[in-house]
Amino acid sequence: CTDLHPLDILSEVVPTGGVRVLRVQGVSGLQLVTPRPHALAFPASRLFLHCHHFPEEFSIIVTLRVPTIPTKRNEYIFTLMVEESPNVLVGLRYGPDKLHFLFWSQELAQGWQTRVTFHNVSLSDSRWHTLILAVSGHSFSLTVDCGVSKDLVVEVPFPASLSVRRASFYLGNRRRRKGLFTGLLRQLVLLPGADATPQICTSLNLKEATLSVPTILLDVPMKPVSNEVLKYTYETDMKVTLGSHLPCTKEEKTQLWFDASRRGLYLCNGSAWISMLEVKQRLDYVEEYQNLGTNSETMGVEIFTIPKVGLFAATANRYSPPGSAIYKWTNGKFVPYQNIPTYQAQSWKYFTIGKKIFLAVANFEQNDRGQEFSVIYKWSHRKEKFITYQRITTHSARDWEAFIIEGEAFLAVVNHREGNNHNIDSVIYRWNPRTGLFETNQTIPTSGAYDWEFFTIGPYSFLAVANTFNGTSTKIYSHIYIWLRGSFQLFQSIPTFGAADWEVFCIGDRVFLAVANSHSYDSEMPAPSNFYAINSSIYELNITAQMFVKFQDLLTYSALDWEFFSVGDDSFLVVANSFDGFTFSVNSIIYRWQGYEGFVAAHHLPTLGCRDWEAFHTSEGSYLLYSSAKEPLSKVLKLKTT
Repeated sequence: CTDLHPLDILSEVVPTGGVRVLRVQGVSGLQLVTPRPHALAFPASRLFLHCHHFPEEFSIIVTLRVPTIPTKRNEYIFTLMVEESPNVLVGLRYGPDKLHFLFWSQELAQGWQTRVTFHNVSLSDSRWHTLILAVSGHSFSLTVDCGVSKDLVVEVPFPASLSVRRASFYLGNRRRRKGLFTGLLRQLVLLPGADATPQICTSLNLKEATLSVPTILLDVPMKPVSNEVLKYTYETDMKVTLGSHLPCTKEEKTQLWFDASRRGLYLCNGSAWISMLEVKQRLDYVEEYQNLGTNSETMGVEIFTIPKVGLFAATANRYSPPGSAIYKWTNGKFVPYQNIPTYQAQSWKYFTIGKKIFLAVANFEQNDRGQEFSVIYKWSHRKEKFITYQRITTHSARDWEAFIIEGEAFLAVVNHREGNNHNIDSVIYRWNPRTGLFETNQTIPTSGAYDWEFFTIGPYSFLAVANTFNGTSTKIYSHIYIWLRGSFQLFQSIPTFGAADWEVFCIGDRVFLAVANSHSYDSEMPAPSNFYAINSSIYELNITAQMFVKFQDLLTYSALDWEFFSVGDDSFLVVANSFDGFTFSVNSIIYRWQGYEGFVAAHHLPTLGCRDWEAFHTSEGSYLLYSSAKEPLSKVLKLKTT
């Protein structure tokens, strides 16, 4: 019976009465209002005009809205039953978290009722959903809202020859009142042939994707120019999944995914989605998205994602109490999640070791007992909170950096000063898997240091320190170290002016290193006209010379941070300008990479005492978060793209 056209079951029931039209969430559907099951039935011969057998291969397309139903209750979407027989030839019913496909198997002498169950299918949430059930022999595939299909292979195949003589379709029931459908139906179509998913999943409004809808439900009834919408194919070699970001594992390997928001087509290689065709986004402008009230002024922000839990932001706040806070991204906003006692916290660092999840805070001041240490917290999966794990003695700590070298985990702390002495050691700790603790591995002399930056180039590992002040001058050398023979050794020294941050990034195969210079001061030199309006510099790795060479100078105003990010094919750097010598209300600037021209100012963002920038992405878009060291308010900005 492969010569059959798509069969609109729902349209056949409308003339019988017993239904009414309701419009919910902007979509019209049919509600069953008659308590008499036979009033919602029609003979199968009305659809099967020239053939009296159910198709061997087919798809069933359903668009429905289901209210919450009791835990143990099942409701029928439709059944096909022979007169005077209680057996269901073909049927579809659902429970709170399951969908059951029923069919009558004639492999045994007396026949047998077979049920194919799809688990973890949540329909009873009072929202519109479109289901596509594809059947072919032993294979059964269910796609909900054009997401990832659930595929089953069962022992009993769908019969190759299932007679529909003297059978009738029953809408929303199995010829009795028990299990009567209580939701809304918009579409119920039987499509002979292969999987209908490629035909259905072409609408951007995925949950309302349609093949055929009764005329009474159309907002603007119109006669189609042709019957193209009802054409179908019997075979397909490719399946494309639509929807929000999907996992890419071995199960999805070779599957295609169309991301409607990015207008891109991606192929799963078993571990990551590879872009096949994508409309590249371009940054148009930046808009204020959220004012994030913080416990006090914020010295640094760390954005991180805990798998299967969510996206978080940790703010390093000046005062204790109340300490610092962790926020969770909920319904498109950051909301308070956990408060942690800190002592003039400067920064947070999120890292993992195996399955263990850690968050380290750099404390600048002593606690109430006169003890000075920074703390490593560990994520408790049971409590879903960070709990104290290890305390490490530090001296006015500014920053933590975590990294892996040759399979071993390290954690480096920047010690800024001890008393009035800025020329002290900063420390690199190595993880001891036997004790489960970090232990001192190496000390490196630093001068009023602010920041560590770890990066790798090919097989080599590097660690750059931003030295800020040696007790008399900010015009000092910051250093880059290379890992050789089990320790970091000096690789290159670069003159800086109160360096507060290093940012490493790549554009194509080019490697860059940007330094944020905060101020120019030398007790033995005449004072400049402005201590804070100075150049920050971008260096590029010269492979031949085996060193970083200056690429570009950019005028900044007491720059404290650089953040690199990309939008589509475009690369950007945003600088945290904090003070121009007169006011903390200074524009921070987004620079766009323009090849031969280098970085060119593209957007000027009003900020107040800007201390740190963090870029992050969600399914809703791309954002920047900046922290203020002068007011208890951070801001989330949304990148508007075209």
